[in-house]
Amino acid sequence: MINFPLQKIVPLCREFGVELNDEQLSRLNTYGNLLIEWNEKINLTAITEPDEVVIKHFYDCILFFKNVPVPQNAKIIDVGTGAGFPGMVLKIIRPDIELTLLDGLNKRLVFLDEVLKELNLTAATVHLRAEEGGQNAAHREKYDIACARAVARLNVLAEYCLPFVKKGGTFVAMKGPSAEDELAVSKKAISLLGGDTATIICEELPQNEQRSFVIIKKISQTPPKYPRKNAKISKQPL
Repeated sequence: MINFPLQKIVPLCREFGVELNDEQLSRLNTYGNLLIEWNEKINLTAITEPDEVVIKHFYDCILFFKNVPVPQNAKIIDVGTGAGFPGMVLKIIRPDIELTLLDGLNKRLVFLDEVLKELNLTAATVHLRAEEGGQNAAHREKYDIACARAVARLNVLAEYCLPFVKKGGTFVAMKGPSAEDELAVSKKAISLLGGDTATIICEELPQNEQRSFVIIKKISQTPPKYPRKNAKISKQPL
């Protein structure tokens, strides 16, 4: 078993009020080991070096709590969750979260079910494409927070994610340094889908890597015709 160098992020997280306890550190370490093990069978991540996993996956996701208010027992959906980022990390830090992990590729969800079992945590894993989930009555406008990391450009991502968010809830897109440029061409889409003016909060990871949180409050219901079919979203972004 790899011992991930998690102690290096303990003081960094403490700076914004997240105190990592032994149970959380143990769960993150187990998660990291499962990620590396399963990555040999299915493509989950290009980041496999332990130091990079700790910073670019775990710490990156924990920064969510620095920038986004997360109410107790919040209902959160991680759209296009992939290997579980950020959703699984959010759940490890805050087990009270009612988490849904949504992905269009079932083998990723098989991996995440194994992680949940090993960590003794509970979350829903849902095998649907984002545009299908957004039209599904069980998921449409049911969540306090919809989040996504490294899924699509913002104008496309807004159509995937905002339909999941209840009025008064929040859509959070985790982005790299391109966030300002993406937002510039996404304002119409965000407004059409019921979102308010976006806020961008920039963070810098160790080794000067740029991260951005695009935070959008939902102020009105999404019109029923959105999200459209995937081909339409791709060919004619809002």
